[in-house]
Amino acid sequence: MSALILLVFLGAATLAVPIAHALLIASMAAVATNDRIPADLLVQQMVAQVQSFPLIAIPFFMLTGSLMMGGKLGAALVGMLSALIGRFHGGPAQVGVMSSTVFGGVSGSAVADASAIGSLMIPWQKSLGYPPAFSAATLAASATIVILIPPSIPLILYAQTAGASVAALFVAGVLPGLLLCAGFLLVCWWSGRSRNFPRDTTPINWPEFRKNLRHSAPALMLPVLIVSLLRLGIVTPTEVSIISTLYALLISVVFYRDLSIRRLHEAVVDSGIATGVVLLVIMASASIGWLLTFDQLPSMVTQWIGQSVGEAWMVILIMNIVMLAIGMFIDLPAAVLLLTPVFLPLAQSIGMDPVQLGVMMVVNLAIGLYSPPVGTTLFITSELARVKVGQTVKELLPFYAIGFLVLALVSYVPASILR
Repeated sequence: MSALILLVFLGAATLAVPIAHALLIASMAAVATNDRIPADLLVQQMVAQVQSFPLIAIPFFMLTGSLMMGGKLGAALVGMLSALIGRFHGGPAQVGVMSSTVFGGVSGSAVADASAIGSLMIPWQKSLGYPPAFSAATLAASATIVILIPPSIPLILYAQTAGASVAALFVAGVLPGLLLCAGFLLVCWWSGRSRNFPRDTTPINWPEFRKNLRHSAPALMLPVLIVSLLRLGIVTPTEVSIISTLYALLISVVFYRDLSIRRLHEAVVDSGIATGVVLLVIMASASIGWLLTFDQLPSMVTQWIGQSVGEAWMVILIMNIVMLAIGMFIDLPAAVLLLTPVFLPLAQSIGMDPVQLGVMMVVNLAIGLYSPPVGTTLFITSELARVKVGQTVKELLPFYAIGFLVLALVSYVPASILR
């Protein structure tokens, strides 16, 4: 049955069927050819997967991002960072990396970050004389920092599937996210210096800088607020998601004064649509996960690798290779939901903490977001820069090196994640 599921899924994906629909088609094909599994039982498993209190955090965090990113924040943030680091080697590119890191504490979505920051940064960098492909590569890679800095939608999905603590995962994702940020900043500086990229040498307008700093401060405080409340155990992740939405509403009304009925309506609709897509992926992945478990695939994989590979480091290497391969073809949320039931028993068999596995999985699959053939952020930024994907991939090579270095640290050095 597992082989049939794989074949049908790959066939549907090859025909460009959306991932959630391809998963549903594969699960229905398995049920139709197996008289031991009632169809209504499969439906019950799908519905049960989304009847979870922690999942309520997803629409609220998405709504928070829509409210904060849809107003004056983006321009103020870019203006502040440009004044601070735009005059250094690779400074305009570093502004993009820093903007993505800060927006990570607001949106929680790499796709939203690539679209919002890319539409602001790429035209500005091109006007300065930056190679469009390099701008696209920088923003495609840095957008993935978003899914490690709290609030992270993929970490919430992993916690739901693995039974891990969302708060622990949020805290654990901070240091790898900052390491990626530092590494990407170094790549931008080195590229700017070695290739003599132009810099923004306009004198700092201090009154404008202070204005942008004041406008950016509320967004800079949001991730600190989220981590602090979770770390102190004051609220649950679901409660902090609601608090973050109320915070975004209050800031938009009182501080930015840019929240209209129309923008509120658009934010709610956009968040609702995005949540519906995520829930459909969850339900479809749950059906596949339950069928594979029914077929005893996770236990067979664990047993086979345990007998064939004796060293823990080799097991971790195999998991990373599989995740990298799958992350290049399947969207990150679906990959998390499909791989967690398979790799969690395997990680526990070698003594790996579930929190470490979750961060390792997200860092791994994040690389797939800017890797061909179907990297989401890769295609978004290439389209915004109006360059061929192959040109962007060539500029991404040093960013891949940083991604693999952070992945190795997270995989083999447990101290690289905060507890």
